[in-house]
Amino acid sequence: VQLQASGGGLVQAGGSLRLSCAASGRTFSQYTMGWFRQARGKERESIALISWNRGATYYANSVKGRFAISRDSARNTVTLQMNRLKPEDTAVYYCAAGMRGGTSQDLYDYWGQGTQVTVSS
Repeated sequence: VQLQASGGGLVQAGGSLRLSCAASGRTFSQYTMGWFRQARGKERESIALISWNRGATYYANSVKGRFAISRDSARNTVTLQMNRLKPEDTAVYYCAAGMRGGTSQDLYDYWGQGTQVTVSS
């Protein structure tokens, strides 16, 4: 079972990036999919989640209105569109999958390897 995250990079403040997470090895159609991030010296935090059944979404206040999460269950992929990026968005971004959902990373069973996002001022 693998989650492969991609799409990170270096962008100027105000720019956009699109992260993708491809799942393989099993179907994640009944899993909550989430994006977490960890900035240097800080704890990992959940920033965007999407449920498996009705596609309900959750966003951390810090990204609400700027980021959008979506999933394609048929293709086993989840994406995170990040707009109006800020230097404080700089972090390693991880995708994750969990049966129970929720904002705690302890609820997620599968993790991608992380992709670096750097936003310059």
